[in-house]
Order: sequence, then structure tokens, then C-alpha cells
Amino acid sequence: MKHKSIEELNNSEKNEFVELLSDVYEESAWVAEQVHSKRQALNDAMRDTVDSASRDTQLELLRAHPDLGEQTEMTDASETEQASAGLTDLSPAQYDTFQQLNNQYREKFGFPFIMAVKNKSPEVIQTAMEDRVEHERDQEFETALSQVHEIAKLRLQEIFAP
Repeated sequence: MKHKSIEELNNSEKNEFVELLSDVYEESAWVAEQVHSKRQALNDAMRDTVDSASRDTQLELLRAHPDLGEQTEMTDASETEQASAGLTDLSPAQYDTFQQLNNQYREKFGFPFIMAVKNKSPEVIQTAMEDRVEHERDQEFETALSQVHEIAKLRLQEIFAP
């Protein structure tokens, strides 16, 4: 992730602004585009943009996230976060367990399991997956959106780190 100061971000052209923030909400540049004119309280503005989007648009955002532990192409931010959680170094047995849980979760809810995994262990993540797959759909939709917001907050902190 590129590091920028708030001042640099505020002085950037719209294209640069959107490019820098396009993956804060996984492959959903529309959030950054709508927030461009609301540069104050950036995290809150981005969160509000997602929260006021239609349920279909929110579902599209959830579906843009990769499965955890999946060895597939993903954004640099997702790769870094999953690596920090040890998800790129799963044993074959752990990998199989994650794939089974990912499939079970996706079948039930229609979107991937989403969790702010930065610096968490595979065991903590697996336990959360096992617990959350028991949720009702509406409860889990809200939980997943809450986790998306947490991921975005962490990514913004990374972008603006000194």
C-alpha cells in the first residue's frame, strides 16, 4: 500500500484519490469515487457511503472479497492481511479445513466469510468461521459488513501511517 499524508490525499486529483483508495473496500472503487468530495472524516464518509448503498450493492461488495486461505489472485492489501494471519502458510490439513468452511459458509450466505484477519492466527479465524456459519442470514450480513468496515479502517490506518 502507498503511504500518503492526509494533506497529500486532500490535495490529490480525483483519479489519484480514487486509485489510492479503490481497494480500501475490496475492488469497489465506487466507494472512493463517491467519497472524493467528502474528504473530511474519510473513514466515516466511506463507511456512510457503504451503509447507505442498496443491499444489492452491499452484497456485491461482500462478494468482491476473496475466500480466506484461498490461494488465488487478490488485491495486494488482501494478500498482506492474509499473510499477516498465517493464511498463506497453512498446512494441507488446515487448507482443507478452510476450504470446507469457506464452501459451507458461501453456500449458506451467498458471499465469502469476511473477517479483519490482520495479525490473527489461523486458529482464531477458524473458530470464528465455525461460530459465524451458525448465524442467521441477516445477522451474518450485518456482521460481514461490520468486518468490511474494520478492514477498511485498518487499511486507511496503513495508508496514513507515518
